[in-house]
Amino acid sequence: MVRHNNVVPNAHFKKHWQNYVKTWFNQPARKTRRRLARQTKAVKIFPRPTAGPLRPVVHGQTLKYNMKLRAGRGFSLEELKGAGIPKKQAPTIGIAVDHRRRNRSLEGLQTNVQRLKTYKAKLVVFPRNAKKIKAGDSTPEELATATQVHGELLPIVREQPSIELVKVTNEMKSFNAYAKLRLERTNKRHQGARLKRAAEAEKEDKK
Repeated sequence: MVRHNNVVPNAHFKKHWQNYVKTWFNQPARKTRRRLARQTKAVKIFPRPTAGPLRPVVHGQTLKYNMKLRAGRGFSLEELKGAGIPKKQAPTIGIAVDHRRRNRSLEGLQTNVQRLKTYKAKLVVFPRNAKKIKAGDSTPEELATATQVHGELLPIVREQPSIELVKVTNEMKSFNAYAKLRLERTNKRHQGARLKRAAEAEKEDKK
């Protein structure tokens, strides 16, 4: 017998629960398929790097991310000019170009120009026709030793600031930082009044 003022038992046990279960049994096979696809693509695009074209180093947007470095869309026209690479030639030798980007800082411009110069020094250009070697193509010796770059192309590494360790002296220990801050805050607050008083006193002395 049901006692007290409880909910009347009304359990729904005839739902088609199999329709609401998500399985992931195809995950190992997908992993294998992706790996094989990467290998096939690497063979197809040989001798180009597997990571795709070279991209610039840029800072993230907004106050939250602007201290972080990441890969951008493409090099600006000013950066290409600084490295001495024609804008029409850049995409043909594996360099991404973004004509809309503007260089806001000299430091960022110099970093990417140096990145382009490093890439250019390591670049091996295969001739379109093996029998007709044109100007700008690599020598046969370089072509023989050329290998395909796997993984990230010229990885972006952020320099860690060096930390200088200092021995704590008795003078540092005895220094009361809070009191000093309060004193300087008071001095700043009264600075205007003190200057005014000093100017009035100087005026009185002249009389």
